[in-house]
Amino acid sequence: MRQKNLELMVGVFIALGLAAFLLLALKVSDLTSIGNDQGYRITARFENVGGLKVRAPVTLGGVRIGRVISIDLDRQSYEAVATLSIDPRYDRLPADSGASILTSGLLGEQYVSLEPGGMDSYLKNGSVIKLTQSALVLEKLIGRMLTSAASGDAPRK
Repeated sequence: MRQKNLELMVGVFIALGLAAFLLLALKVSDLTSIGNDQGYRITARFENVGGLKVRAPVTLGGVRIGRVISIDLDRQSYEAVATLSIDPRYDRLPADSGASILTSGLLGEQYVSLEPGGMDSYLKNGSVIKLTQSALVLEKLIGRMLTSAASGDAPRK
């Protein structure tokens, strides 16, 4: 009888461990918000989205207020078009707000940061953010620095 109780307790402990692991995996990958797409959609055009991915966070003042739901290429202007889903609680974002693609940390993931404007009208479903700043591509920055150093334009110490 004692052996069966021990086996039952080990089984319960393993089941709880697997459930905790599954919950942690869902939380880390943010799969808990799948299907939670109740926000309004706005678009922003960027020359270069860098490593921005679908489901990347959209923040305002460091607070996550939405998510990137798609990234497409405009075949006419050759610009990347990011569609953002904004939580309906944040329905008072000024229409002249700006969007920038930033990186969390030195080599972290990229996200879209919104900066509020000053207009009295607000973004709504289908609005387009006109003031955007593309991602900084590290390779281009280093290449520019190396070519300016090779041409003698670099500052001397």
